Amino acid sequence: MKVMVKDKWIVWFREVGKDDVSLVGGKGANLGEMYNAGIPVPPGFIVTAQAYFDFIQENKLDKKIKDILRRTNIDDNQELNEASQEIRNLITKTPLSDSLARQIIKAYQRLGSFWGLKQPYVAVRSSATAEDLPGASFAGQQETYLNVHGDHQVVSKVQACWASLFTPRAIFYRQKQHFDHFRVGIAVPVQKMVQSEVSGVVFTVNPVTNDKTTLVIEAVWGLGELIVQGEVTPDHYEVDKRTLEIKKIVVNEQEVKLVRKQGKNYRQRITGAQKKQQKLNPLQIIELAKLGLRLQEHYYFPQDSEWAIEKNHIYIVQTRPITTLDQKHKNAKDIEGVKLLLSGESASPGQGRGPVRIIQSAKEISRVKKGDVLVTPMTTPDFVPAMKKAAAIVTDQGGQTSHAAIVSRELSVPCVVGTQKATKVLKEGEIVLVDGSRGLVFQANNNEPMAKRTEATPKERKIKTATKLYVNLAEPELAQEVAKLDVDGVGLLRAEFMIAGIGIHPQELLQEKKQEFFIQTLANDLEKFCRAFAPRPVVYRATDFKTNEYRHLKGGEKFEPQEENPLLGFRGAMRYINSPETFALEIEAIKRVRQKYKNLWLMIPFVRTSYELRQIKRILADFGLQRSSRFKLWIMVEVPATVIRIKDFLKEGIDGISIGSNDLTMLLLGLDRDNSRVAWEFNDRDKAVLWAIRRVIKATAAAGVTSSICGQAPSNRPKLVKKLVRWGITSISVNPDVINKTRKLIAQAEKDLISSR
Repeated sequence: MKVMVKDKWIVWFREVGKDDVSLVGGKGANLGEMYNAGIPVPPGFIVTAQAYFDFIQENKLDKKIKDILRRTNIDDNQELNEASQEIRNLITKTPLSDSLARQIIKAYQRLGSFWGLKQPYVAVRSSATAEDLPGASFAGQQETYLNVHGDHQVVSKVQACWASLFTPRAIFYRQKQHFDHFRVGIAVPVQKMVQSEVSGVVFTVNPVTNDKTTLVIEAVWGLGELIVQGEVTPDHYEVDKRTLEIKKIVVNEQEVKLVRKQGKNYRQRITGAQKKQQKLNPLQIIELAKLGLRLQEHYYFPQDSEWAIEKNHIYIVQTRPITTLDQKHKNAKDIEGVKLLLSGESASPGQGRGPVRIIQSAKEISRVKKGDVLVTPMTTPDFVPAMKKAAAIVTDQGGQTSHAAIVSRELSVPCVVGTQKATKVLKEGEIVLVDGSRGLVFQANNNEPMAKRTEATPKERKIKTATKLYVNLAEPELAQEVAKLDVDGVGLLRAEFMIAGIGIHPQELLQEKKQEFFIQTLANDLEKFCRAFAPRPVVYRATDFKTNEYRHLKGGEKFEPQEENPLLGFRGAMRYINSPETFALEIEAIKRVRQKYKNLWLMIPFVRTSYELRQIKRILADFGLQRSSRFKLWIMVEVPATVIRIKDFLKEGIDGISIGSNDLTMLLLGLDRDNSRVAWEFNDRDKAVLWAIRRVIKATAAAGVTSSICGQAPSNRPKLVKKLVRWGITSISVNPDVINKTRKLIAQAEKDLISSR
């Protein structure tokens, strides 16, 4: 953070950048970063989070807010709404200090002077210090006010933005994500209002298919709020990022647009030919695609960017990282022999089945029960509690960048948007099948049991294989369901999801002497897996956060260095050796769980050298964790040096290895699969990758050590499964949705192997 601005109440875009999130929030930091990078951003200033914190403390509002929240049950909609209104009234009705009010007015007048205006129209936006960060999307949690005009109105809207930190949806979301209400601040960017003739969103990766070679643009007439609210279905354009060829154009009819009229936002009916007219011409599509690529190249991460066109000039009004890449969606099977009821746009992959629950507004969300198919004109952030319960979501309106699409992908709930008529065609209570991968809704057999489609049948459970079949998991709430399937255990239990749920950097907790909270929370989550799968093994992979990911935990900025290439940086075994005190928190959680469940094993990720393995074993021994018949120690094989020197690692003494095919492929081929310029060449079937996998399996088999593979490759590559069995792998770990298919492949591969001898 820049020393010269850290204590200011007002800063200009040119004074801040991406490292100033704690001062100006995610949105404000991105606006400053883009402004200074030469991206066409409407100019403006930011009322900093420091101003908000000073306002709260000066008026002693924090104690009053804590008292209100302490007595509130956030799962009770009525209590939550009443508490929210009480807190917001406290904030909006408490006067600002004269000093702060004067500074805001002075900055507003200075902004207007650039165009010779005393009272310019501006956009006043909320920018929470925990929003728009990789790994946690807070889209729509706070307010935005467009076409704000006049000194008094700007000051008033700044306070309204502060108050929006405590809307019902924001309180609920923050508490469920384990964010401390008083460690999240809110800044307020104030920028020139763009009176857009056309506006929309650019995704630099296809948000539904995760196709990194395709850029997606959505566009509507007028101001852009309607596209996120889902009140209109936008035009949809897809561009090949390598050639800038426009691959797909879908034009949707638009009957209403949001415009400024007499100083207010007004919904205007669209008449005549414009209703069916394409919003962007090819030159504009290509220009927006180029801007999207510039943003991704600048941030080194796929971006979700909002844009607006005024008088043929394109502006980027905000950008954020896409937080839903590589989500593992369940229930993704084909649907056959059932009646198609309606179609729309694929928003979140997977399948869901259940009774239709038609909800016209957020006031009705208490009607949604677990396993229902939520059908509504369009969701808003207030729908999130119901969306978490839903088996699937279907909307009349919206596109891939609407609230329903973004949140459903984050929740891994199958979703179809833009059907135009779901609330009219579907009937309350009827059982439907929703295929989010294809944007289709089918009639289901009402007599069919409501079991998940991923469950194995008793007949399928009878398949026996010598090669063990494990499952990759991360979410504690899925443990009991997946444990019913035909698997021999958990081959990869990712730590990152559970620790992200804790939300606080381990060293921050150590500094605050709150390590017990971390240990017990992690232990509780681990116990859910061990209890569900007992006596089958659960192989817990210790934390493999990279520095850029760790920085996004609360307090992370204080402890994590900025690295140019986190993939090759401070991660895995090296981190445990250099920070044994944080590794000790995980070890203690493991020990507590193993007091009741002996099926919990440990796997160490990203081990570079046999020296690192030796040091890790010493740390574990110091805490009383040593290899035995009931406690197995595995390592991940994902570094080329580990492949080449596998015999050295085997001599150090390990019980098993698991091949991480994703990282291993990237490091062997020398490319980043998240970099759109080279991702197209990512190939886990490359001869070099197959050579490495075969070499490791053969070496471990000769040493009597078990071998497994847990990367994405076996889930996606049936032919690879056959090779793995032939080479002698002892287990394969896959995603839940391909368990039955993989078991059959393993059985056939073993049969072929026997018959060939």
